[in-house]
Parts: sequence; structure tokens; C-alpha cells
Amino acid sequence: MSPIFDFFFEPYRNREADLIVLEAIAFVFGIASVVYAKKENILVYPTGLIATVITVYIFLKDELMGDMMMNFYYSVMSIYGWWNWSRKKENKYIVPISRTNNKEKLIGFAMFLLTMLVTYIVYKGYGTEIGPSNYIDIFTSGVFFTAMWYMANKKIENWTLWIFADIITVPLYASRGWGMLSLQYLIFTILAIQGYMAWKKSLNNSLRTV
Repeated sequence: MSPIFDFFFEPYRNREADLIVLEAIAFVFGIASVVYAKKENILVYPTGLIATVITVYIFLKDELMGDMMMNFYYSVMSIYGWWNWSRKKENKYIVPISRTNNKEKLIGFAMFLLTMLVTYIVYKGYGTEIGPSNYIDIFTSGVFFTAMWYMANKKIENWTLWIFADIITVPLYASRGWGMLSLQYLIFTILAIQGYMAWKKSLNNSLRTV
């Protein structure tokens, strides 16, 4: 076998079959969700919800509370985002793609700090010994939480945060032996770059027609 194949899939040799199947399902629906987000398609939320609920269960089994909380929050925000994106007035969707204002930037930063604090407290509450990778997890949890909130409100900055945190998560998950999830976040990075470009084009077109 090639070194790359071994690197991604060797850790699954002794993993429970049901967890491998669940991770594969989450992999497919997670990628589908980002593809739909790039297209500004409401299906981003039902597909994302399936992926995050499964991932919550996987991380709970592995006792990775920061990652579990992050995906639990994704599940909650998917429900909110689904509702928010679906809102219409006079048969037209009322939440357009936009940039964050100063107030929203401050809210996002506050969410980032609060999320890191809560994640740290959860780790401590479960008696987890916090190592370097856990601190990275705590940091990326804050970034991902904020990105999800921005996406639910169609703020273009969500893509910048996704790209930044995805790049960090790829080697983090690979080092933990999660080959499929590491590969998934590599694909997420590419899709997030494409998503940013697509949303920026849509936003520029909207501004020109105003």
C-alpha cells in the first residue's frame, strides 16, 4: 500500500465497523452541505444537520468534548439557519448575502472568546488532560462557532473563517487518526475558497444592481 493510503486508513484497522460507517456517512453529507452552501442553496442545512448529528455521536464515543460541542452547536445553528434562510416576504427571500458591520464583528469576536471559554470548561469538567492538540481544538472551536453564526446570517466573512480553521484542522485530525475527517476538511478548504469567490461575485452583482 502507498504511504498516503496507510496514513489515512491504517487507523481504521481496529476501529468499530459501525463507527467507520457513520463517519463515512458524515463525510458524504458534510461535503454535500458545503457544496450547497457555496450555491446558497437551502439544502445546506438538512444535509449539514445529518452530518453534525452523526459527528456529535462519534466524538462523544471518543470523549472529545470540544469537537463534540462544536458539532452540537452546528446542529443547533443548522436549525436556526434553515429557518433564517427560508424566511420570505412577498414571495422573496429576505436574508441576502452581505458583509458584517462593526456590531456584527464585535458579536462574532465575543462568540469566539465565549466559545473557547466554554470549551475549556467542558474539557476540565470531564477531567480531560488538556494537551497542545486540545488547545488547538479549543481555538478552532471558537473560529468554527463564529463562522457558523455568520453563515446562518449569510455574512460573506463566514468563508474566511472556514478557510482559516479548516487549514488548521486538516493536520490536527490526521494526527488523531481520523483519516476520513482529515480528508473531508481538506476538501472543505477547497470548497470554502470556491464558496467565498461565488458569494463575493453574487454580492458584487447585487451591489451593482442597487
